[in-house]
Amino acid sequence: MRTNLRIIAVTGPNGGDGSLELRLQSKGYQVVTLDNPPSVMGFIYSDPPDVVLIDLATPDQTILGIIRSLKDDFFFSTIPVIGMIPEWAAEGFDWEEYPLDDFVTIPLNYRDLFTRIVLSLRRLRRVFDNNPLTRLPGNTSIQRAIEHAVGKPMGVCYVDINHFKQYNDVYGFAHGDEVLRMLGRIIANSVKEAGDAFAGHIGGDDFVFIVPLEQAEAVSERIIANFTAVVSELFSEEEKVRGFYVAHDRKGNEEQVPLMGVAISIVPMNSPKIGHYAKVAEVAADLKKLAKSSHKSCYVMDRRK
Repeated sequence: MRTNLRIIAVTGPNGGDGSLELRLQSKGYQVVTLDNPPSVMGFIYSDPPDVVLIDLATPDQTILGIIRSLKDDFFFSTIPVIGMIPEWAAEGFDWEEYPLDDFVTIPLNYRDLFTRIVLSLRRLRRVFDNNPLTRLPGNTSIQRAIEHAVGKPMGVCYVDINHFKQYNDVYGFAHGDEVLRMLGRIIANSVKEAGDAFAGHIGGDDFVFIVPLEQAEAVSERIIANFTAVVSELFSEEEKVRGFYVAHDRKGNEEQVPLMGVAISIVPMNSPKIGHYAKVAEVAADLKKLAKSSHKSCYVMDRRK
């Protein structure tokens, strides 16, 4: 966690005794204390902070307006707002009225305050990184996990669904979303059994999982088997016997689309040619073309030296 966080402390009209600002600065935080609530939003709009601390010893409509304005704005809602509430008032506080991310009680326990600041930032980072559909970690977490695996005997495995776009076009987005949720659960459950593992959702029908390299093929086979079993329930008996369903291309021409499958690219991270995150994606893209060329579920591991 960064130490040079930028914090706005919104205090009462007298601005407090300055001890809050001094204690925050002692942690390396950059602090601006604002004791005129009507000016707060203008300050935040011009120079958004990392965290807002707000004194709720005497809450009023202006203070409430600040909190709601932050939490109703799609951009500023990611800024943690921590309320400072008198100890006697905390139990009966109206949490529905004041959409805070966390609170500390007054008189302040600074060790507790520092912890709440760090935890609030981490919690929001997790929430906003996770994919809203599958709840799996998103791109920031994925990049961090891949960078952590570079040089180790781990396999970074990219997964996508064959013919997913056509399925969406024919059966609708609601069914398509259910397929993505289903595959997310299958991947998450499959990697759990591998111990030191990670699963993330890049977006659309693209997923990533990371497992010890010696288990990468077994996990891939497990994902393929489970996806094949579940996805077969999405098609009619006639379509399953034929092995395809009928769709139409952009020109209205009828086409026979194979049933959905998954293509998995396995990139060994202890390969001498893998020295950077970007190289992993490049190698995976090559493998993906090979895996998808079969039009059936399969995995391909990079065995090139």
